[in-house]
Amino acid sequence: MAGALEVERRSIDPVPESERHGHPRSLFTLWFAANMQITSAVTGALTVLVGLHPLWALVAVVLGNALGGVPMALHAAQGPKLGVPQMIQSRAQFGVHGAVLPLLLVVVMYLGFFASGNVLGGQAVAGITHLPIDVSIACYAALTALVAILGYRLIHRFGWVASVLSVVVFVYLSVRLVAGKDVGAVLAAPKFDLPAFLLALSLTASWQLTFGPYVADTSRYLPSTTSVRSTFWWTYGGTVLGASWAMCFGALAFAVAGKAFKGHEVDYIVGLGGGALVVPLLLAIALGKFTVNVLNVYGGYMSVATTLTAFTRRAALSRGGRIAYIAVVAVLGATLAILGRGDFLRNFILFLEFLLYFLTPWSAINLVDFYLVRHERYDLTAIYDPDGAYGRWNGRALLAYAIGIAVQIPFANADGVFVGFLAPLLGGADVSWLIGLTVPGLLYWLLLRGRSGASRNATTGRKSASVGG
Repeated sequence: MAGALEVERRSIDPVPESERHGHPRSLFTLWFAANMQITSAVTGALTVLVGLHPLWALVAVVLGNALGGVPMALHAAQGPKLGVPQMIQSRAQFGVHGAVLPLLLVVVMYLGFFASGNVLGGQAVAGITHLPIDVSIACYAALTALVAILGYRLIHRFGWVASVLSVVVFVYLSVRLVAGKDVGAVLAAPKFDLPAFLLALSLTASWQLTFGPYVADTSRYLPSTTSVRSTFWWTYGGTVLGASWAMCFGALAFAVAGKAFKGHEVDYIVGLGGGALVVPLLLAIALGKFTVNVLNVYGGYMSVATTLTAFTRRAALSRGGRIAYIAVVAVLGATLAILGRGDFLRNFILFLEFLLYFLTPWSAINLVDFYLVRHERYDLTAIYDPDGAYGRWNGRALLAYAIGIAVQIPFANADGVFVGFLAPLLGGADVSWLIGLTVPGLLYWLLLRGRSGASRNATTGRKSASVGG
């Protein structure tokens, strides 16, 4: 445990082979814990909120996570092969400076998720300590930042503890929900609504897709000999099982409680346990949310650092720089949480939909480049050099990315805020995420496949990591 309490040495620089350690099964507990928490339950509630029958909402939850978990877990396999954080690898696709565009959007994503996590975690802390909610949010954010500063080892250790806690809590709450409420009545007479089903499917798939920018951050210390299959399945199993369970719980809770759940998520869940368990359940909610909140700060600081170092040519950060970056991310996230905690559920659904339009094209391009264009082979030295093999800008990748965003617009249905002209023809269903995955990925492959020969001459991720470390 002593090693876990030391400040992590690496930041955005490659992890050399001598520092690689661990087994991919730790990814199962980490991603199970990251998903088995209250925000997942809130996302499950959204599938009923959009008008879908609860029974079909459960189907949408499982199917959406199963589909969205595939690209998410494929990103995980990039970590052991390259030994670098997820988003800095985007420089190989977009260019060292060109990668700043998706990076800025990812920073917004991290801040948004961190803010939403602070709202729910802060509610739990306030319930335990009876401190004002804004003070509780600030304290929760500060503790999150502290763990992110210590870094990778402590995050994985905490993920294991949080997984065990999550199972105990959600088993208990699930039994209380099913035994104490008339769940059978709300699941009766299921009426299928295709547009609502597709919207619920997009919401749950987007939950998994938005983990894409995180996932290699948590696998990059694994030995480079770790197989793609092993990394994929341990990650996929943890993220899909954890999210599906928590979201199904949230969907059923909203179906039986309605307004008693909406806007009062923490109070309702705690109420299921009865008065004697209020404090233990509040503590479990706060700790359960904590894992993914730490990942938001951890990935957020590396994305900010990757953005700024694109112009400074730095490949590593000092300990002081690490603390400063994390402090900035934590303060911004806490501020957003305090200012935006009013209509949380509606803000969160809009936030998820907004992210989906921008992250799916990035995910498609990143995965096609790794698996089909460069065949897992990269020159990591060039990733840190604007004058290197990947250059400052890759116009072809940026074109594919822009088209990937644009082709989604006609199919978009952002909760009535924006509706594309083709969405009404589909009954209001939002299938833009499917378009955003297929079109830019195919276009990028067509534009870049001629360069695959050059990529085969690049050094492997393992060899480059040893040089760059």
